[in-house]
Amino acid sequence: MSGWWPYLEERTRGEVDANVLRDRRLRAVKAVLEALRPLGVGLFEAEQVVHARYEALGDRVRRTPPDALDVSSLAARAEALPGRVAAVEAVWDGDTVHDWFVVLVAVLDGPSREGHLATVYHRSGAAAPGTVAAGAGQALADHLGVPFHFASPEAPDDEAPRRRTLQSGP
Repeated sequence: MSGWWPYLEERTRGEVDANVLRDRRLRAVKAVLEALRPLGVGLFEAEQVVHARYEALGDRVRRTPPDALDVSSLAARAEALPGRVAAVEAVWDGDTVHDWFVVLVAVLDGPSREGHLATVYHRSGAAAPGTVAAGAGQALADHLGVPFHFASPEAPDDEAPRRRTLQSGP
């Protein structure tokens, strides 16, 4: 357990636990950070407090299910976006909670427009997120009859060239 937990007021502890139980990690971290910032606690320590609460509450946490990656689910999300899908793209991103993950986006007609389709996190016992995202993204692109772009499926690279950057050129 994090050593900062006892410094939180009972009301804040309840707020943090309520957010953890609903798998709202960022809201829980924000509550801890706001409450303990006057004591010099930074983001890293706040994340540690919340991580410790996830461990303490264990199976009681209602985990958010992963985004569905089947073609029909992805196509339905793409269809709901405001504009015509011109391409499907996968891009790496990361944070201190999930490490590296891949975001599938629909590149829409119009200047620099895109819509979120799914986020692919690393899952224990599953293929690497890049492999999973590449398969789902290519299947959706084939279904929609549009190009698919993933600059770095084998290794995380959040600075890999994006599709629009490659099209516009120097």
